[in-house]
Amino acid sequence: MTAFARALLVVASSVMLVAACGYNTESRGQPSGAEPRDVAANLDVPWGIAFLPDGGALIAERNTGAIKHMAVSGTVNPVGTVAGVAARGEGGLLGLVTAGQTVFAYITTAQDNRVVRMSFDGTALSAPTPIFTGIPAGSIHNGGRIALGPDGKLYVATGERGDPDLAQDPSSLGGKILRINLDGSVPPDNPDPGSPVWSLGHRNIQGLAWDGAGRMWATEYGANRLDELNLIEPGGNYGWPMVEGRGGADGLIDPVIQWGVDEASPSGLAFWGGALWVAALRGQRLFRIPVGADGALGSPEALFVGRFGRLRTVVAAPDGALWFTTSNRDGRGSPRDGDDRILQYRP
Repeated sequence: MTAFARALLVVASSVMLVAACGYNTESRGQPSGAEPRDVAANLDVPWGIAFLPDGGALIAERNTGAIKHMAVSGTVNPVGTVAGVAARGEGGLLGLVTAGQTVFAYITTAQDNRVVRMSFDGTALSAPTPIFTGIPAGSIHNGGRIALGPDGKLYVATGERGDPDLAQDPSSLGGKILRINLDGSVPPDNPDPGSPVWSLGHRNIQGLAWDGAGRMWATEYGANRLDELNLIEPGGNYGWPMVEGRGGADGLIDPVIQWGVDEASPSGLAFWGGALWVAALRGQRLFRIPVGADGALGSPEALFVGRFGRLRTVVAAPDGALWFTTSNRDGRGSPRDGDDRILQYRP
């Protein structure tokens, strides 16, 4: 293993970035003494957040293709626009993750969805270099979340672009979780050594996270009835389009938690403070789901219901806070003064 690879593995092991849905349990309050506060405002559909070694952050705006730098001091400045982004419908500049000063982004282009790599020198971003291309793209169901796993690999959540059959097609990159090396190549220890597919049978995943024991979780949009939170197993088939929610079919993995679609429409996912946190769009709430040492989940608690509108992304910040973003300027929300914003939460 090269020194560069070892450094990236250390970063990946120490930073779990993510970024949805199921139960009817709801608490419309919040823990006493906790009140979210703005750390950034007047953003245009902030989709990806990635932290830098100095504690600052990069913020991806879906529609503009712009990446902004938030310094530790709180000042926000543009540092580049990602070339090739074709924002349409649910597509555009989506997931973002860093490994040191290297930046990976998931983008929609005129031809496909793809992963590109850039570098950040503290002032500006370099031009993007594609490292993984050919993911099906459309106006809906582009997936888009990317994350560095504890194993130092890059995990990429894709959607089926509105063509459900892609989710069950092992030769298609749509409706999958993909696992690739940081140069875009396929790891030989994937379920199929020649394929980037880590799991299949997904409709539209926008949340990825690992808990404290290294278990991988993903949130997934349902169609008409049920949203899902899934425990991800290598090579697992999660059933779409044959099953929505729990179906108990042989060979298919049921969600651990499911919600009615009006409660959630989940997007971002993070592990923080011994719990999974889910940012819900249509549900306009932040879910907290306790995780036991054995992986058993407690009942979801719904926080801030309706207070901030649609919630897109949630991440654990290096300073111990939780950040979550609004998505009220995404064409489906009702913008409020200062939207879109990033809020900091310290229970």
